[in-house]
Amino acid sequence: MTGRSDPRLSKLLLSEGIFTEDELNRAEKGALDRRCSLQSYLVSEGLLDEEKLLSVISRAEGMELINLHEVTAEETALKAVPAKFTWHYNFVPVKLEGNVLTIAVNEPLTVNVQDELRLILGYQIRTVLARKKHIQEVLKSKYGLGSDTIEKMVSEDAENYARETAKVPSYAGIDDVEKLAGDASVIRLVNQIIMEAYRKRATDIHIEPFRGKLRLRYRIDGVMQDQKVPEEVDRFLPAILSRIKIMSNLNIVERRLPQDGRAIVKTQDEVLDLRVSFIPTPHGESVVIRVLPSKMFFGLGRLGLSRNDIDILRGLMKRPSGIIFATGPTGSGKSTTLYACMGEVDKAQKKIITIEDPIEYEMADITQIQVNEASGLTFATGLRSMLRHDPDIMMVGEVRDRETADIAIRVALTGHLILSTLHTNDAATGVTRLIDIGIEPYLVASSVEAFLAQRLVRVICSNCKTAVTDIAPEIRECVIRNIGLDHGGEIKLFRGKGCENCNYTGFYGRTAIYEILIVDREIKRLIIEKATASEIKSKAVENGMTTLMRDGWYKVMKGVTTPEEVMKVCQDMEVEQGASVQKDEEHEKDAVTGVKAPEKNKPDLMDQDRRVYLRVPVRVGMKYRLLEKGEGEIVFIDGIPDKGSRGENIFTGEIFTRTIPHSEFVKEAYREVNSTTLNISAGGAVFESMYLLPVGSIIELLMEIPGIPRPVKCLSKVVRFDKNLPGAFNMAVCYLDMSGEDRKTIDEFVKKEKDRMTIMEIKRY
Repeated sequence: MTGRSDPRLSKLLLSEGIFTEDELNRAEKGALDRRCSLQSYLVSEGLLDEEKLLSVISRAEGMELINLHEVTAEETALKAVPAKFTWHYNFVPVKLEGNVLTIAVNEPLTVNVQDELRLILGYQIRTVLARKKHIQEVLKSKYGLGSDTIEKMVSEDAENYARETAKVPSYAGIDDVEKLAGDASVIRLVNQIIMEAYRKRATDIHIEPFRGKLRLRYRIDGVMQDQKVPEEVDRFLPAILSRIKIMSNLNIVERRLPQDGRAIVKTQDEVLDLRVSFIPTPHGESVVIRVLPSKMFFGLGRLGLSRNDIDILRGLMKRPSGIIFATGPTGSGKSTTLYACMGEVDKAQKKIITIEDPIEYEMADITQIQVNEASGLTFATGLRSMLRHDPDIMMVGEVRDRETADIAIRVALTGHLILSTLHTNDAATGVTRLIDIGIEPYLVASSVEAFLAQRLVRVICSNCKTAVTDIAPEIRECVIRNIGLDHGGEIKLFRGKGCENCNYTGFYGRTAIYEILIVDREIKRLIIEKATASEIKSKAVENGMTTLMRDGWYKVMKGVTTPEEVMKVCQDMEVEQGASVQKDEEHEKDAVTGVKAPEKNKPDLMDQDRRVYLRVPVRVGMKYRLLEKGEGEIVFIDGIPDKGSRGENIFTGEIFTRTIPHSEFVKEAYREVNSTTLNISAGGAVFESMYLLPVGSIIELLMEIPGIPRPVKCLSKVVRFDKNLPGAFNMAVCYLDMSGEDRKTIDEFVKKEKDRMTIMEIKRY
């Protein structure tokens, strides 16, 4: 641990025959040049596996080799040693028995170091071996990130720190805080926070002050993860924030208004672009730091696109004019996809200009403009100016308003290819969004070439990926229905067990799921006719479009991600075609669940002008089973009360009902319950139920369609209910991504029933 070659280790490696004399001499020279130990050099250069090296040392020195992921460090041992000593000597206190302290080290301690620890700590020292990475992970998890730095800051010049960082700071000593922000310890602490975020592949750093504590979180693979920090770190919040502001060229005096800035920092092998944002809170300023590599470029082949989708995008990028919209929520990778599309263009023959807010990544041979609304440079004004530079392709970071959309469309109509983004749930709703902000349908139809929707899902860690043998029946049915497999087909799903490589999450990195809606002749006609998003989507699916959810299920089948990831990112969509069931008029809130519900006893009449699918009042035998309960309690009818009976009369007093606590589920509702439909369509249905299931509940339907030999089986979502006293509730559901064959079966059945019925019969119902 002195940084010089270890003769004992050299002799051991030679005697074991692991290295020759010449190989060892070169390794020793490399260690001396780098000023590190021979052991560290061999492991860092990949010349020898750490586990194997520690095993050799363990046998030769008679030291126990332990796995710190399997051995838990005792709290008594951790409290017995200050953090600064553990970090300085790089060891973990594992166990304290009487006067003997067991510590885990990566390299055998020299006699001098052991004597120093005995003198400083007052314990006899017993050493065991452990991996270096494990030691560092335990130190961060037990003592907190930057604990050695915080301990040093507390101990050095404590009176000055206490004066400038009182629990209720007055912010009077601005000059002193600025000086403190330049202190080596504060600089080191901020650097540690940033470096740890980069090491863990975090995209965002969140520093959030609360009463009496400071919370540090990283967003890794789209999921927020808490990072342990020492309790004393909240004392140094003003200094930490001032340091970040100095790095970002922001005003350290301003604490009452939001501020945004940018900083460039260099790590060991990467230059990072930090986007910094401050907002004031009652307990201090909260800061979010977006961590972006200064140069990051993905080709289309690395984004998760299928081969067919790649060919489609490459064909779109060759078109001379038009608009290509990427849609999806914030953080779904839209800009990355557009950058990849621009990477397919021959920049030697094409001029490309972008206007963004902010510029996510710097791209070679592309002119990039940063929006600056304070100086009047908006997307609209930038677009006008860009035309004078004779571009072939233009990228507009986002279409936010009518002015920007109108200019972009008119520029596309004059012979330019435009790339831009919209915030919509799926590709089809991109059409309605443009029309909603005031663009004429004929302009949308004549200018837009395609809408591309996407979501990001986490990728199963390849290091701990294992096949799942026990697949839940509902997951199996969902996969079969969405992909169109035979029920007897073999299904293989995978999950990550969790390992060091993925920080025991089972996921490493993210990929995207896509749907691409090409605005062809039929879609143009629907747009001009002001068709609904559901109608446009139905036609696109009929023409061969792969939906977001179906693309997600394909990736599940390929072992790229898990079913839960797909359902999580697609839960904001009305999956897939039955969304119109939820588009009904506003209703008063129900007294039981507090959710919107239809007026009492109001029948669900057909309104064919508003529905995508024809709906008729016909009774069909069915069974349902509750799979996932929405927010709220399950209520069920228990019978007509006698005079002496007790119970909560939640409606009119005519029906005795009971509310079932969350811990006491209704067993029958989670099995199979017989029922009949009141009306039915190829998008959804209304059926009688003795159970009031909360809106948002997921149920499995099994419908016996007359004349069809096999039952129609699908998952459905509860979207509303009627109170049908005194005997039952009317539950309205929409189908979740029903297969095309089953949907066609129901649609044909409904049309036949409609032909048999007269208008008076329908209205009378």
